Amino acid sequence: MTNHEARSIAQELLQDYVVAIDDDKLEQWPGFFIQDCLYQVVSRENLDQGLPLAIISCDCAGALVDRIAAHRKANLFAPHAYRHLIGPVRIVSIGEDEITTRANYAVYRTSLDPINYGITELFSVGEYRDRIVTREGVARYKEKTVVVDTCKIQTLLVTPL
Repeated sequence: MTNHEARSIAQELLQDYVVAIDDDKLEQWPGFFIQDCLYQVVSRENLDQGLPLAIISCDCAGALVDRIAAHRKANLFAPHAYRHLIGPVRIVSIGEDEITTRANYAVYRTSLDPINYGITELFSVGEYRDRIVTREGVARYKEKTVVVDTCKIQTLLVTPL
């Protein structure tokens, strides 16, 4: 696989991933991962110090499904919408069926509750560090580590980043 092909695959997967979140199609979110996956949100501070504690850690696709079910049915939070801005995907390495990438992101959060309707704030800034596998021509995340620069999250982190 060439660098150009790998970048194209990774960029398309990332675009589809953030559109599903931004369009509130969260039930699609687990489908971007293989069954035996890892999704974690970790602060840059912890990562830089080699500390293993993650803000969120899901170690299989079933945990991702559970997270969305809790989001829809159990969690209480102010209604909101996300809008992702993502930078170009940088290829770290290319293996036989695996691509390792990094990409910067910013997520804006807009309030949908009646009192603060339409107020937008910068919610999270950081980097996606991804391991992508391609199986039978389909690219999925094996591992997605969201490294948040903004380690003080102002409100409940319920929607995936």
